[in-house]
Amino acid sequence: MSHQPDYFPVLGIHEFSENHSLGSHLVFNELHGERSIDEPHKHDFFIINLFEKGRGIHTIDFIEHKVEDHQIHLVFPDQVHQWIIEKETIGYQLMISRGWFESFLPALRFSASYYQNHPVIGVSEVVFQSLLYEFQTIQKELAAENPFWELIRKRSELIGLLVSKSVEGTFKDFENYTSNPIITKFLNLISIHFKTERSVSFYAEKLNISANYLNIVCRKNLNTSASSLIQDRILLEAKRLLKVSEMSVKDIVYDLGFYDHASFSKFFKMQTGMTPSQFKE
Repeated sequence: MSHQPDYFPVLGIHEFSENHSLGSHLVFNELHGERSIDEPHKHDFFIINLFEKGRGIHTIDFIEHKVEDHQIHLVFPDQVHQWIIEKETIGYQLMISRGWFESFLPALRFSASYYQNHPVIGVSEVVFQSLLYEFQTIQKELAAENPFWELIRKRSELIGLLVSKSVEGTFKDFENYTSNPIITKFLNLISIHFKTERSVSFYAEKLNISANYLNIVCRKNLNTSASSLIQDRILLEAKRLLKVSEMSVKDIVYDLGFYDHASFSKFFKMQTGMTPSQFKE
């Protein structure tokens, strides 16, 4: 596996594509039987997994999810994942390149952070059949001598719309993430600036509101403080770097903007109950 400058084993979509000349916008894969990805790693592309029959465990950003029948699993670019799938499993994967992902994302209709909190979505038999039809039609089109890319793109957007339709009403916190645009903007700003900016006032200023109001919105919608959302993102990155990078703890401390090793260890232990090196092992 190639190690990119951001220290993770990162798999590019071209590694899965048989036809490099097409710029690998989208790759289709079938999953049958046992598979295990033992080493956590991340991709620079978006993956939609559709499970017809599923048995196993899929770990996305250190949270374990059961693989079951009639599920969609979403893995976003840069998320760390691994899985152990048992032999009864039948599934289909679409891998969408980063370039196409940006134009695909609006089809999902809700913020990426919402789906990252709910990457596994159970779907009804009817929705499953509609999704399966789209997956298989894309598979056929990709196999054609001259794939009609615009049609493939539209079909993948249709898949996004079907997924977002299934999500409405499935999760209790659906309204919380989607009713207030401040939340979406705040979470996006955190993902851009979390390595250098820890203070709630920095983000509030960018959003043109007071720090106090930002806190009220976070508490009302997500039942948590603005500062803990910032800390959650730093912790997630720390876990990703400790588990799947070649970086030393010293480099991670520096990369994440901590004052010294002790302050990083204290932060990490307070959040997880483990020291960084215990977690790494």
